[in-house]
Amino acid sequence: MLVLGDRPIGVFDSGLGGLTVVRALRASLPGTSIVYLGDTARVPYGVRSASTVVEYAKRCARLLRTHDVGCVVVACNTVSAVALPMLREMLDVEVFGVVEPGARAGLAATRSYRIGVLATRGTVVSGAYERAVTDVEPSATVVQQEAPLLVPLAEEGWLDGPVAGAVIRSYLEPFRGTGVDTLVLGCTHYPLFRRVIEEQLERLDLGNEVTVVDSAGAVAKVLVEAVGVSPGSGSLRIHVTDLPSRFREVAARFLGDSVDDLCVQQVDLQ
Repeated sequence: MLVLGDRPIGVFDSGLGGLTVVRALRASLPGTSIVYLGDTARVPYGVRSASTVVEYAKRCARLLRTHDVGCVVVACNTVSAVALPMLREMLDVEVFGVVEPGARAGLAATRSYRIGVLATRGTVVSGAYERAVTDVEPSATVVQQEAPLLVPLAEEGWLDGPVAGAVIRSYLEPFRGTGVDTLVLGCTHYPLFRRVIEEQLERLDLGNEVTVVDSAGAVAKVLVEAVGVSPGSGSLRIHVTDLPSRFREVAARFLGDSVDDLCVQQVDLQ
């Protein structure tokens, strides 16, 4: 078992989406402190080249390392897809990604072994979910769909309404006729749209056939198994690379509670 001692868990994402993972971690590991970094100056990562994402990931990891974190959770699917091996070599603490837990959660939910993945362009191009699924179950089929507009919509707080509904419907339409019975939300921003996604699946006559899965809970389960549950109430410190005031406007939707008492600090990545 990984022993954290008094060291916090470090979590980073391209923006605010990783707070869905933080929410799950706080629920499962209430006694463990967390340092969160959202690279809001460079969001979204999903439209960047793999080499650019790797460079951004290095900068995020360097900052978290200055906080003496006991492990790092990469809450960005794009970074998990293209930079996890580099981070594990670079850091002297254990590094957890979100792709493998999400893939395993999809496999646990599927009945037909036909799994849909809604993700950013970078994650889809990497093929990381397809590899993670078929490494466990070679007979499984993975149908992937890019959904690049959902990250900026989430960052702007456009989580429902006709615009979000129309965009999500256009991304879900390609899953019709594919036979998928499970849809993995392959970006930590996407769970914020879960209600709208399920509504649009109903409108496409897929609602009773498709189970929606996100990786946040699956990642929290992996961390519980790795570090165990400690008593008490852990702290949460948040760092962003741009617009900390804007962060406060939308962060409560990700965390599920007030952020009034949170320490939010703007930082530069070297």
